[in-house]
Amino acid sequence: MKSINIPKEKTVRTVYIVLLSIAALLVVLLLTGTIIGLTRQDKTEPLIKFESAPKKAKKSISSEDDIRVFSGLGRLRIPLSNSSILLLSIAFPYSASDSAFTEELAAKIGDFRTAASTYFSSLPAESITYIDEETAKQEILHMFNESLRLGRINALYFSDMMVIDAGL
Repeated sequence: MKSINIPKEKTVRTVYIVLLSIAALLVVLLLTGTIIGLTRQDKTEPLIKFESAPKKAKKSISSEDDIRVFSGLGRLRIPLSNSSILLLSIAFPYSASDSAFTEELAAKIGDFRTAASTYFSSLPAESITYIDEETAKQEILHMFNESLRLGRINALYFSDMMVIDAGL
C-alpha cells in the first residue's frame, strides 16, 4: 500500500479555515438573531416554537389564577422538649401574580422558620409522639398570618414530618 504524505502545513491550514468558517457562521447567526429581535414589535408570537408533544386545547389562564406553592422554608430541624428532633417541610399556596406579596413572603422566611420552631419546641414532651397535625397547621398558619401585611396564607402543607428520637 502506498502511503500518502500530506504536508503538515496544509493540514493545519485546512483546520484553521474550517474553524474560522464555523466562527464566522456563528457570528452571522448571532447578528441576524439580534437584528430580528430588535426590529420585532413587542408581544408578538415567537418565530420558532419547540414542543415535545402536541398540545391539547389550551385553556386561557389569566395571571390572577397563577397559583404556585411556596416551599422556600426548606426542611426544618426543630429540637423538641424531650431532646428529640422534628424534621419538617412546610409549604403553602400563594398567588404569583401578586408580586408585592411574593416579595413579602421571601422576606419573611426567617420569621416563618422561627415561628414554626417556636411552636413545636414549646410542645410538652408527652404530646410530641402524637402531634395533632391539623391543630399544628392552624396555629402555625395563624402565626404566619400575624406577621404578614400585604396578604394572607389560606392553607399550610406539611411534608417529611418525622420525629427522630434522641434515645436511639
